[in-house]
Amino acid sequence: MQKEIELFLNISETSQQEKYKDFIAKELGIKTERIKSYIILKKTLDARNKYIKYHFRFKVFVDEDVKPETDSYKRKTYHKVNNKKVVYIIGSGPAGLFAALEFIKIGIKPIIFERGKTVNERKKDIALLNREHILNTDSNYCFGEGGAGTFSDGKLYTRTKKKGDISVVFQTFVEHGANPEILYDAYPHIGTDVLPRIILSIRKYILEYGGEIHFKSKLTDVEIKDHKIKSITINENEQIPVDFLILATGHSARDIYELLHRKKIMLEPKPFALGVRVEHPQELINSIQYHGKDYDKNLAAAQYKLAEQVGQRGVFSFCMCPGGIIVPSATENKTVVVNGMSNSRRNSPYANAGIVVQVNPSDKTGFEAHGALHLLYFQDFIEKSCFVDKALQQIAPAQKMTDFVKGKLSLHLPHTSYKPGVKSCMLEYLLPSFITSSLKQAFVLFDKKMRGYYTEEALLLATESRTSSPVRITRNANYEHVLVKGLYPAGEGSGYAGGITSSAIDGINIAKEIAQHLI
Repeated sequence: MQKEIELFLNISETSQQEKYKDFIAKELGIKTERIKSYIILKKTLDARNKYIKYHFRFKVFVDEDVKPETDSYKRKTYHKVNNKKVVYIIGSGPAGLFAALEFIKIGIKPIIFERGKTVNERKKDIALLNREHILNTDSNYCFGEGGAGTFSDGKLYTRTKKKGDISVVFQTFVEHGANPEILYDAYPHIGTDVLPRIILSIRKYILEYGGEIHFKSKLTDVEIKDHKIKSITINENEQIPVDFLILATGHSARDIYELLHRKKIMLEPKPFALGVRVEHPQELINSIQYHGKDYDKNLAAAQYKLAEQVGQRGVFSFCMCPGGIIVPSATENKTVVVNGMSNSRRNSPYANAGIVVQVNPSDKTGFEAHGALHLLYFQDFIEKSCFVDKALQQIAPAQKMTDFVKGKLSLHLPHTSYKPGVKSCMLEYLLPSFITSSLKQAFVLFDKKMRGYYTEEALLLATESRTSSPVRITRNANYEHVLVKGLYPAGEGSGYAGGITSSAIDGINIAKEIAQHLI
């Protein structure tokens, strides 16, 4: 007999996994021996009241000697695709990698071209960026094996099933080394310290079954003839005929948008959000969310999610990183972009989140002459405005939250996790007025929801600008570009997906669609 039950456990009980059968049996009113096995379907922290607890949903096997399939995680095996039909993929982020895995499953050979370096080589470039402010424009927090998510947290918050079965994505990550808890945690998170090993495992798997991945291989041209993709050029000298091309280059590949625009391939501006990264002491966020300083220290670093409507614009938290650090995420020289990340243990003394303001295609940016790319140029202009130190190029302009709201220069700045360093600046001189005025009102309103959030201990760093793509590569219901046959924009760079999970699902769906034309 199988049953699904819900159970609330306190912090102490949650840590005693060896007693879960006892807790389940008590809830069902039966003897523990009758509980043969169970699966955790969902686990959510309920901190709404002083009495903090975890809300579990279990699938329970009573009087059945059935071993749940999810008790073991074995990689699936498929036939080799060395000599099979080929599909080319540009980009090795979630969309590109999961498309490649799906092609191998189907029996098609994927060939990936990645502008950046392998995950291990990326680590060296990122270290140089943090320590010496040396930016490699093709190998950084955004570009390289695994895409932007590899070194910026690995959150898997997407739970919608409208676009596909997200459990396939989660299961694949577990097969390649992720903690199985991501299968049921309400806010699944892998961690920047773990993701590189998973990406390396996926790469080895693709190569083992006959796929190809070419690094330091940048798409520099495309040939379109009679509204059909004909060839691609890699590194300006290698031209390759293609019938199907998955373009999974990520939301920061501005050169790709400009290339498509020059080729008159239809694009359109897309709403995105822009603002600052806010950093608090994690202890402060914990005491707010856990109802005081005497909270149970076994609790995980507290999170938050905030949103307000300020006039006609939404202002909201983005990519909140409990126990995290702020990192430099620029992809072009003489620009400053910040983002956040956390390791799997989330044990940094800081909490950070993007607090961003809605930007619309109808907004007057001053770059309307660039047509579909006008928000892209606006985004670039703001990032260049935040370049405030020519000697230490990744220094981020910063200001205390209270000083920002009051319009005062901060004479002293709180300590920060941002390794390149910060410089006290008047952020309202660097960011558009509609952004800063919205942020000022929102911070005061946020404090009504989280008492203590508005504080001089909070530091604002500019700018948080890569929340999503400001451009959409238009495609039809079959994922194919509306005017170019054989071209399939995918993932965050397409403007139709956001985050690791939805991008991975996008890649899988596109692979299935292309397969219908090849099998």
